[in-house]
Amino acid sequence: ALQPVRAARAKSVIFVFLYGGPSQLETFDMKPDAPSTIRGPFQTIASRTPGLRICEHLPRLANISNKYTVIRTVNHPQNDHNGTHFIQTGHPLPPAQRGSANVAATDKDWPAFGSVISYLDRQAAGTPAFPPYVYLPRLLGHFAGYDINGQYAGWLGKGYNPMATHIRKRAPDDNPYFRDCTDEELNFRLAGLDPRSDLTLDRLDRRHTLLQQLDGEKRRLERASSVADFDSLRQQAMNMLTSRDIAKAFDIRQEPAALRDRYGRDLFGQSLLMGRRMVEAGARFVTVAWDMAVRGDDTTSWDSHRSLTRIMKDHLLPGLDRSLAALLADLEDRGMLDETLVFVAGEMGRTPRFLNRGAEDGRDHWTFCFPCLFAGAGIGGGRTYGESDEHAGYPLSDPVSPADLAATIYQSLGISPELRIPDAQGRPVPLVDNGRPLEMLFH
Repeated sequence: ALQPVRAARAKSVIFVFLYGGPSQLETFDMKPDAPSTIRGPFQTIASRTPGLRICEHLPRLANISNKYTVIRTVNHPQNDHNGTHFIQTGHPLPPAQRGSANVAATDKDWPAFGSVISYLDRQAAGTPAFPPYVYLPRLLGHFAGYDINGQYAGWLGKGYNPMATHIRKRAPDDNPYFRDCTDEELNFRLAGLDPRSDLTLDRLDRRHTLLQQLDGEKRRLERASSVADFDSLRQQAMNMLTSRDIAKAFDIRQEPAALRDRYGRDLFGQSLLMGRRMVEAGARFVTVAWDMAVRGDDTTSWDSHRSLTRIMKDHLLPGLDRSLAALLADLEDRGMLDETLVFVAGEMGRTPRFLNRGAEDGRDHWTFCFPCLFAGAGIGGGRTYGESDEHAGYPLSDPVSPADLAATIYQSLGISPELRIPDAQGRPVPLVDNGRPLEMLFH
């Protein structure tokens, strides 16, 4: 296997996943001189980045644009929500799956970034004390009854799946991203983390010892990856049950009320705060997803087919502006920003044409040019990379693929994008195909 190409810039990554696809023309690639059928309903404001004007409903992010770089030319050909696989793994869906618009996760998928990092860390140092890959506030799609591809370990095996919290909604049609949530609802602690009162640590340890003895005999007869996966999962479970530090990390009530207010008491804000706590406690890759909260309702996420003006103005943009700005400031205040890579993206953008369904106030799917943000871990702030055409429809210069983003993320962690890992058949395959790290983003 190839060795890391350089010393790691980042110890960990926080991926802020804006599921559904934020419109480039209402966020970070606005075209104020375009016709009204292109530019949309909002005005632009100046940022601290030369030449970058962003949406009027992102004033906090405009004021700290010197802390992040905007890439305006991400693109890929999977023009539907299955871009979730591409943006979370750096690889397109397998060819056999690409024809369907709604492909659920399978064990044939390429492993997510966090799963690959978990695998590599475990090969180097054994089972970690803290879950290396965490997904907040729930696995992607689970609020609305979907199981979306790209977030799991795929053919690496379930032992490298993310550790995910399980936030509940008040009602089936409730959207916790659009309202204040109580502490009872914001219980990020994992199911089963609190041991039963009759199960002492000594009793738990005796049970674990007996189970190890039985498994030792079984392993003399059977050597299979499924057994290894199960053993890894069980070891993680034991760590979770017996570690006071882990239990404390998952208790968001430890945070000062003023800081929690600064992030916002809605689900996205508190999930970002929890993401910072996970990294602080030792997680290596944390995904915080702004997800679809209600099945089939495209106004509950960034999938802005309709009601774009109202939903973005009242909920999406203010929520992103407040909470993401708070995360970057909090990381910097704690001296963590220099060692934490923050990556912000959806799986797509939106059509350059506004009101694209006649009377509907919205934009449809568009993966041929959309923005993302990078911050921290040596990223040069106050910059832009790539330029789109006059309608933000296609790259004019410096196109960026999901494979390029993957290579950048891996290399920031000191992992060579050319490093090979075994696929489902045990054949060595490189982490990234046809992607190159965006070195120019870093100092």
